[in-house]
Amino acid sequence: MPQFPEEPIYEQLARVGKALASPVRLRLLDVLDQRERTVEELAQAAEIPLKNTSAQLQQLRAAHLVTSRREGTRVYYRLADERVSRFLGELQGFAHDRLADLRDAVRDRLGTLEGVTADQLADRLADPGTVVVDVRSAADYAAGHVPGAVSVPLEDLLDQLGELPKESEIVAYCGGPYCVVSPEAVRLLREHGYTAHPLDGGFLGWRRGEKPLER
Repeated sequence: MPQFPEEPIYEQLARVGKALASPVRLRLLDVLDQRERTVEELAQAAEIPLKNTSAQLQQLRAAHLVTSRREGTRVYYRLADERVSRFLGELQGFAHDRLADLRDAVRDRLGTLEGVTADQLADRLADPGTVVVDVRSAADYAAGHVPGAVSVPLEDLLDQLGELPKESEIVAYCGGPYCVVSPEAVRLLREHGYTAHPLDGGFLGWRRGEKPLER
């Protein structure tokens, strides 16, 4: 017998909490929120062992947070729907407001670079003095990017510095709110005399803010 009449209801609610109660699964959800991937691509992007990635995906599917489709012999995973993305954004924002330890961890990992918000960037997209640089992979860029952004993966940035106008302000972004790539890009740009800022929240912050996308 249940301990209290509503226990079966709360047990079902707890399924979502259990699915999210893992740093690995939260990381996988953020990566899948950028675009669908095979389990091999997901493991590589999230930097998580393949066997563990597959096991965690099954738990996310059981909670209906992730779904999949088959194309030939390949299986592609993605978030179940847009509500999952919005929920993740709300969860991260709520936790950031509540947990000083989270704010400290973000600062230790990403530094204290002053960023540009999605709203601020949206107002400046038509400004020729602003150059938006997507430092994710070419495949991520092709799946969707900030309108007008140029694709310069971080590993190619040093070689392509000469193609970026020094008189412009550069806004660089990577995958999500905890991605370290765009802060690294901004520091590299500043070291070479550019005015540069990261985009707060990265690509996910832009998309979760219902800003326009270009493909």
